[in-house]
Amino acid sequence: MSQRVVAITGGHGVLGKAVVEVALAQGLMVAVIDHASGHAVPEGVLEVGGVDLTDATAAKTAIEAVAAHFGQLDALLNIAGGFVWQGIQDGGDEWDRMFALNLTTALNASRAALPHLKASPEGRIVNVGANGALKAAHGMGAYAASKSAVHRLTEALAEELKSTSVTVNAVLPSIIDTAANRADMPDADPAKWVAPADLATTILFLASPEARAITGALLPVTGRV
Repeated sequence: MSQRVVAITGGHGVLGKAVVEVALAQGLMVAVIDHASGHAVPEGVLEVGGVDLTDATAAKTAIEAVAAHFGQLDALLNIAGGFVWQGIQDGGDEWDRMFALNLTTALNASRAALPHLKASPEGRIVNVGANGALKAAHGMGAYAASKSAVHRLTEALAEELKSTSVTVNAVLPSIIDTAANRADMPDADPAKWVAPADLATTILFLASPEARAITGALLPVTGRV
């Protein structure tokens, strides 16, 4: 198969759907891996739904399904994740949940995908970190800590794979222009935020053969914020 194959975790979310749309426009073969299932996907897109990526065995099964369907896997885009605003003094289990959703999902999917990505002439992993993880604000402790861990995962894995064809990078968005963020911040100017399609284009550049000279990068994508 000459077309490159990309697997997108969290592909049913706002950013995931934008990545799917841009990937298809670029002529890529696309698989969506998500905890949700039964969502409508564009023609030709493989949906692997009902997957708990916090479980290493489930992640491996999902990745193997993608590779078996297309006969190859060239890029893994780790978009699955979550966000919470919570003060540290408030307690709760949000720290464990944030690390599970943001770090463990990316770790499990990456480990499962590596044998296939190494077999590709131009293997790629792109993670989604956070600009807000560079300096944590009030209420952002759990989220920022988990995304900072994604940054360290990106750097460490990039170094580990420098003898292979696989590069590992991360995008660090600020506020993404979503309906939820508009509702939560009605007085803000969303024109200054990051449009999902623009972030998707950046992710897919890092997933492309043309980005072969970039690895271990943490790329801020912050709009005009």
